[in-house]
Amino acid sequence: MIRTDRLTAHLEGEFVVFLIGMRVNRPWKIHKWLPVVLAMPRMIKELLSKPDSGLLGYEMWFGRTTIMVQYWRSTEQLLTYAKNRDAEHLPSWKAFNKAIGTNGDVGIWHETYVVPPDSFENVYVNMPAFGLGKAGTLLPASGNRETATDRLRAGTTSPLKKNLPTN
Repeated sequence: MIRTDRLTAHLEGEFVVFLIGMRVNRPWKIHKWLPVVLAMPRMIKELLSKPDSGLLGYEMWFGRTTIMVQYWRSTEQLLTYAKNRDAEHLPSWKAFNKAIGTNGDVGIWHETYVVPPDSFENVYVNMPAFGLGKAGTLLPASGNRETATDRLRAGTTSPLKKNLPTN
């Protein structure tokens, strides 16, 4: 459902933004990159079936370089999943290293960002629930949440607050 009002997303406490993706370096080697492509949906299905896993939400974009943005409750939950021998991730990672390793056929990457409470801002207009808006709670982007500066300042206890310009 498209929401035509200006909204901002809020998420209580610290959370983690995990970016993960792959790059097809040799498109003709379908037998190398297809298993990598198919691994992520299995992991997401598994995580969504376990509400206590820590995964709060995700978005994914496809292309030669594929990117998935994931929102996690904590780094502990993210790392616990990554190391779990009974979960989908570890066998997929081992299969990648065995079939591809560092031969250059398929690139994989990830970045992890720990987001302190009240140190982020966002706005959504003419959008369905998206990104942090799906992982958190959508609120009107008005009043003390009207501008990016307002959203960063509102309720902020982080060091960012003292560096923000005043209106």
